[in-house]
Amino acid sequence: MTTTSLDAVTLGKQLNMSDISDTAIVLLDEKGTVVAWTHTAERLLGYSAGDIVGRSAALVLPSFREATTTSAFVEQCHAENGWSGATAVRHRDGGVLDVSVRITMLRGQDGTTRWLASVTDTVPQSGDAIDRSVRGPLLARAPIGVGIRDLQLRCTYVNDVAESYDGLRRDRRLGRRFTEVLPGDHGETIEAVMRQVLQSGATKVHEYRTWLPTSQGPEHQFAASFQCLQGADGESLGVCVIGADVTASWQARERLAVLSQASARLGSTLDVMQASQELADLSVPLLADFVAVDLEQSVSFGEGLPVRIGATGKHLPGLRRAGLASIHQGVPESPWVRGEPVFVPPIPPFTDVLCAGKSFLEPVLDTASGAWVHKVPELAREVRENGVHSIMVVPIRARRALLGAALFVRTKDPVPFHEADLLLAEELVGRAAQALDNARQYARKHTTALALQRHLLPRRLTGGTAVEVASRYLPADLDHSVGGDWFDVFPLSGARVALVVGDVVGHGLHAAATMGRLRTAVHTLADMELPPDELLAHLDDTVQRLGEEDCDLPDQTTAVAGATCLYAVYDPATRRCTMASAGHPPPVVIDPQGRVTYLDLPTGAPLGVGLGDPFESVELELAEGSVLALYTDGLIETRDHDIEEGMHRLGTALARPGRSLEDLCDIATQTLTDQATCDDVTLLLARTRSLSPGRVASWTLPGDRSTVGSARNLAARKLTEWGLEGLEDATKLIVSELVTNAIRHSTGSIGLRLIRHQGLTCEVTDTDAFVPRPRRARTTDENGRGLFLVGKLSRRWGSRATPGGKVVWAEQDLPHISGPRSAAA
Repeated sequence: MTTTSLDAVTLGKQLNMSDISDTAIVLLDEKGTVVAWTHTAERLLGYSAGDIVGRSAALVLPSFREATTTSAFVEQCHAENGWSGATAVRHRDGGVLDVSVRITMLRGQDGTTRWLASVTDTVPQSGDAIDRSVRGPLLARAPIGVGIRDLQLRCTYVNDVAESYDGLRRDRRLGRRFTEVLPGDHGETIEAVMRQVLQSGATKVHEYRTWLPTSQGPEHQFAASFQCLQGADGESLGVCVIGADVTASWQARERLAVLSQASARLGSTLDVMQASQELADLSVPLLADFVAVDLEQSVSFGEGLPVRIGATGKHLPGLRRAGLASIHQGVPESPWVRGEPVFVPPIPPFTDVLCAGKSFLEPVLDTASGAWVHKVPELAREVRENGVHSIMVVPIRARRALLGAALFVRTKDPVPFHEADLLLAEELVGRAAQALDNARQYARKHTTALALQRHLLPRRLTGGTAVEVASRYLPADLDHSVGGDWFDVFPLSGARVALVVGDVVGHGLHAAATMGRLRTAVHTLADMELPPDELLAHLDDTVQRLGEEDCDLPDQTTAVAGATCLYAVYDPATRRCTMASAGHPPPVVIDPQGRVTYLDLPTGAPLGVGLGDPFESVELELAEGSVLALYTDGLIETRDHDIEEGMHRLGTALARPGRSLEDLCDIATQTLTDQATCDDVTLLLARTRSLSPGRVASWTLPGDRSTVGSARNLAARKLTEWGLEGLEDATKLIVSELVTNAIRHSTGSIGLRLIRHQGLTCEVTDTDAFVPRPRRARTTDENGRGLFLVGKLSRRWGSRATPGGKVVWAEQDLPHISGPRSAAA
């Protein structure tokens, strides 16, 4: 460095560099006699200055002792301008030490010479093994600048390397102090450090950065050691100043720190976009001025098969920009933002990287006419406008699959990339590839589970004449995968409707598949017209049985670990709603005036836990136009807020009279955008309707055979009143058969009810709990054909239990009516 370049020197920063501070320094004269000793030499070899100063170096240095004569060894050192090697020396206590010895020639005024012997213990101290294995004995292998200063801090001896570090010639340095050749604060700071060394006898080590006098590249890292030289009487003779360019060692440590940081940061997420961005952020500005990470399309979306390394074809794999980082605000180097498809020209080096999976390094980018850059005018313009002068392209590979490519660019940093940079880039990309591969596989599983989940959920909900419905399903984030939430709305007999919401414990494909099995089971049980508490009891048995089946399979992940469920049945004719819960969050009711009520249901145990406690049903009356909200815990529970706060937030969002159900769904789920959700979110809203009295006709009839004719006539007159004469014959036959069966199998009065909704329902109520079943009558049988006829005349029929007996019902489609009669109907 020149005298002006010392503006970059920062002294006073202590280093933990044992390979400099622990180096023993011995000063020898031309004949190999020890003329000065140091505390580090005494600490390493055991000899004090009084023991060794004035005696031959052969006493401690075996190289002198093994030579034929000391003068011969000195002549060898003159010829080779020094000597270095590894050897074993004997400590004063008799022990043997393995050391590295380096002998450096120093030149003084009038052509006099001195020899500086630096001795370093090659056996690392406890706790320093890893650091030493990386760096090695620095002074035994790196060029060192050496200078000897007297008590007045004047330079008396110096070697040739010192000039290459600071640009000061030997004739300018010898006989002068630092303040004479380096005016200003820096020279005074250096001399202050040397005075401290002379007074304390301790070793001082400092680190600084500066430019080499002939270098146009980046700053170099230097370490300077100051040691006090002692005479035979132990008094200070001067200071030995040793400087070493530790740039390579510093870069190695920095790279190790980067890789350590990369191991902690990369792989912390299962989101491929976030993992790509972490790679870009980690590389800028440490390694490059601009980094772009592009992923193959199947990796970005978790769909399709991965592209294999070495695959041939006419087209390169499609890439999508996933990570961007730059030293410039706004990332002007990239014409694409994150998430956009990237155009990749089908020319080398891109074909080599993407097809062959080989890294590309161009230390000095060739921008001359005819170079590969000019084959794509847009690329040449970007290179020119942003000052790109050095690039690296590294493929992202895992399991012989191409996941993408990472582009490293230098624009502002004038130093070209070199092989060491490429090795670091490949190491970083390799570690990122592991994280991206894990994220890719997880994304594929997530996508598959989500597709299965959406396929199993109802695609279109209809509440018939009973309720108006709307729903929302939001899958969990990638860190938690798809869960087992489900919901459904399906019609029941008598214009009633069933509403169900459930949540299978766990996430992923097993949870989604189990959800589908439970949803099917609920449909089957609902067709049996079971009340909510009995339905949950049967569903509990189903979940336990599924769990037992999984346990019987070796190495099989248990698909069912429990589930919660809420089942409700609403009757628009009576506006009564019956519901039961199996460990599920309570529903919310918002009346037409916007008042919010959190229903206090008997919670019940979750399905499949095997407690055996019976479930309880609760019945309540709902005003027409009330909104019933069923949901899963993902809507009300987040990482940052408890359930009570979430329920209050949900009630506040839904308490908006006059808003459509779709709007209410959006409002309720939009409150989660700033929340840290970790589970699926399901919301099912139902606004109740009621059947007007004119749509329902009911009669109580005596339980004798004369009732059959009366029931037929009552039904016929009501159909005429409703304008449904076209259904009269079929309805009279259905009423006749159902009333006849009720009279035959029960005692007491019989109920008949006709309900006109989206169809026509005929219900007959009796006091017998026997469930009717159709049977195949033989040709000689006089009975047994009634339910067969009912099944032929209706679109469906069935029965359901009541507290005092049962209801047998049959539904018919309404005929298409047009003209004035249609308006009247």
